[in-house]
Amino acid sequence: MDRVTSDLLEAKHISPQQIERLVKAGVKGETLLETLTKVGVVSVNFVKRFVVENIRLGKYELSIIKQYHFLNEQMVLEYLAEVMEVQFIDLDSIDMDYSTAERIPLSQLKRFNALPIAQNDMSITVVFSDPLNIDAQETLQRLFPRKPIQVAISTEKQIQAYLFKIELKDSVKGLIENIRKELNSIGTVEEQQEASSILQLINIILKACIKNRASDIHIEPTEHNCTVRARVDGKLAEIFIFDKDIYPPLSSRLKLLANLDIAERRKPQDGRFSALVGDREFDFRFSTLPILYGESIVMRILDKEKALIRLEDAGMDPKGYKKLIKALHHPYGIILVTGPTGSGKTTTLYGALNELRNIEDKVITVEDPVEYRMNLIQQVQVHPEVGLSFADALRSILRQDPDKIMIGEIRDQETLEIAIKAALTGHLVISTLHTNDAISAIPRMIDMGVESYLVSGALVAIQAQRLIRKICEHCKEEIDIPKKLLNDYASYIPPDTVFYHGEGCRECNGTGYMGREMISEVLPISDMLASMIAKGASKDEMMETAISEGFISMFENGMAKAVAGVTTFEEILRVATE
Repeated sequence: MDRVTSDLLEAKHISPQQIERLVKAGVKGETLLETLTKVGVVSVNFVKRFVVENIRLGKYELSIIKQYHFLNEQMVLEYLAEVMEVQFIDLDSIDMDYSTAERIPLSQLKRFNALPIAQNDMSITVVFSDPLNIDAQETLQRLFPRKPIQVAISTEKQIQAYLFKIELKDSVKGLIENIRKELNSIGTVEEQQEASSILQLINIILKACIKNRASDIHIEPTEHNCTVRARVDGKLAEIFIFDKDIYPPLSSRLKLLANLDIAERRKPQDGRFSALVGDREFDFRFSTLPILYGESIVMRILDKEKALIRLEDAGMDPKGYKKLIKALHHPYGIILVTGPTGSGKTTTLYGALNELRNIEDKVITVEDPVEYRMNLIQQVQVHPEVGLSFADALRSILRQDPDKIMIGEIRDQETLEIAIKAALTGHLVISTLHTNDAISAIPRMIDMGVESYLVSGALVAIQAQRLIRKICEHCKEEIDIPKKLLNDYASYIPPDTVFYHGEGCRECNGTGYMGREMISEVLPISDMLASMIAKGASKDEMMETAISEGFISMFENGMAKAVAGVTTFEEILRVATE
């Protein structure tokens, strides 16, 4: 029996009979307390208060809460802060002044799991993961002899994450000093931007983000700092933090690389550049946006190798893949890929183009912007400011004798009408549309003002998709799913299914996930469905027919991946809905 359950029993908050009944029912010793909370013998809130009281009295070490995964660490620490009358601080919600932390050796901060976050004329605020560690408080107080320490609490995970950021900051300290020296010794703005140290810093940022498998790099000035964040597997993570004075030369040099006006800081600008990172060349789509403390810079990393990805390698299940390939080899018609922003639609379009390109067919694309450059394909960049919109480009394309056309996105009625006319006059058209699922694309097209008989005649297939994070193979372990959830989704889960999750490790930066792949649903438009579209059938009626013809929903596809151990049950519930 675990320590807390034993103490609850001794304090008569639970009875021996209740324990005996659970043991007879096969409940293991390490899950007794969690089961007691589930069956309502004691509440999670009561256990939290009991544990905090014993921590405060010194009977338990704070680390005891790690043994009980159902006790949320942040909730326990927030309550402990309340009891001790100190502040609980969510480090992610503040703009930290790193200069205070830099006055203490990093080894000391790591040893005590503490982090000074702010100072004023009266005191210095230091967050601890264990506010009862008096030795740590006394040692840090000696390092700040003139100001008293104000104790605050934060989670161990957050403090360690920020200590790691300080460690990264220290690793480029020498380079930052060189940048400052160069800026002070160089007179003109042009010479400052050509300084070699700033180019080295840019190279370090690009290398670090690409090594972390990032899809986008965000460089953002704040009141005190300049932060560099990378989007890895769909989530942003902080990679570097620099002092504010590094931001102006960094942003100017990047704007020069992207061929932008470095003097223009009041309006958004877009550009692109290529760079050799390691032994590979990458394209970077560059965008600036004026914000309160400067300009937010976002760079989309365009890996040329990803443009050539095969659809079956992107995670499509074999049945969906066969349906889509069959549609792609249709001589004419329109194929739509749907999903929200960031669901991998563009990658799927390029995967489809990869299937279609050959020496015999003229393939033309209209894109905004052109992300990847491909051989045997004529790619048109949209320029609305000079009168080249999607609709204008499409009209001209039809006079270019194309066989297959790819439209980056259908945004308005005019583009949709031209695309459908092209599909009905012997061209294969592939495009994207923003809808949540495949079937919703049909009413959306009709709502955009196209007659239902034209939609039914032109539409060949619709694919809806999302991207799910895959479990990190380095820290993958079995996990128990609550019975209520298993019962709610029993129709998708075979008996004796084992579910997994990632515990979090160095390889995946503590997230438990590494890499992403697609979940999708492919809806081929059969003669029956085409007839129903022309007659104005409801979405529910069309869905019933699709299911009777073998349609597999995106949620069903996702659950199959969770059952196969590719991703977590939680990730499917987050990304896809039943």
